[in-house]
Amino acid sequence: MDDTKRTPPDGPAGAEVIDFDAVLLDARPADQRIELIAEASILASAFAPQGRAAQIERLARRLERGSRDLEMGRAHARLLAAALRQMARDAAA
Repeated sequence: MDDTKRTPPDGPAGAEVIDFDAVLLDARPADQRIELIAEASILASAFAPQGRAAQIERLARRLERGSRDLEMGRAHARLLAAALRQMARDAAA
């Protein structure tokens, strides 16, 4: 099974949950994905230094919901938040 789909443990048989963050990142060219993951890693190191999944997830939510300026538009913030959430899932595993 690929990382973008999973079967919910208590859902109906045959149901799948799509991981929108994984799909969003997979849709980017490889070089952009690498840059997003590197940028997310730098942010997590600075603002979630213990690397706990909950800290990284909070950082992703703040980034996605916070005000943005000309340096970081909404689309980039959304992609970066997706990369951070992927890091949070990896940290929890």
